[in-house]
Amino acid sequence: MEPSQERPFFSVEDIHAWYGESYIVQGVSFSIAKGEVLSLLGRNGAGKTSTLRTLARADSPVLKSGEIWLDGQPLHKMKSYQAAQAGVQLVPEDRRIIGGLTVEENLLLAQVSGQKGWSVEKIYDHFPRLAERRTQEATTMSGGEQQMLAVARALARDLKILFLDEPYEGLAPVIVQEIEKIVRQIRDLGITTIIVEQNAVAALRLSDRAVIMDTGTVVYSGPAADVLENAELRHNYLAV
Repeated sequence: MEPSQERPFFSVEDIHAWYGESYIVQGVSFSIAKGEVLSLLGRNGAGKTSTLRTLARADSPVLKSGEIWLDGQPLHKMKSYQAAQAGVQLVPEDRRIIGGLTVEENLLLAQVSGQKGWSVEKIYDHFPRLAERRTQEATTMSGGEQQMLAVARALARDLKILFLDEPYEGLAPVIVQEIEKIVRQIRDLGITTIIVEQNAVAALRLSDRAVIMDTGTVVYSGPAADVLENAELRHNYLAV
């Protein structure tokens, strides 16, 4: 099954990952077509972020078996920097904005190594708030603006798939609405995206597909709309 045309654009095939002696990701499989948005959901401790880190090829948890394919490229054989070069961009929960630098310097620094993605001017066209703040020290912006910048930094690199880890975490409802607009923009631009989010209903409304995890395993994989319509499924695994 090695030829890329026989696989979906992004596929996860029976991955198992460990933090030391702790078996965290237990046989997870799912796939996404190009341009789709997928919500990776579950209660706290279900293994969502651990799975996302495994997909991004972070140093931990350690992938022990299984395969991860992106557009015919075997991510499971790569380190994190190689996965980034292959087009994986992770926006972590802590956003990783660089203190002491302006908004524009943060964007330019994102383009120093590897293939460039969007130009700074294109980013400003899509995120005019960042254009207004271009000379402001990035860490002095609001949480929502910093999240906007974190997404923009990912777009500044050559990306094929975007991973968003808890993009709404710690943000006021009015700011969550702004971030939703950004995710909607990303979706409309056809950027394949996986969202890990505790605010399940908000994430599902933006998604084509959903994967629900419980204790490291997949308990649902299918259309996001079906989860929104299935109160029992939401109650059992998402507590909403």
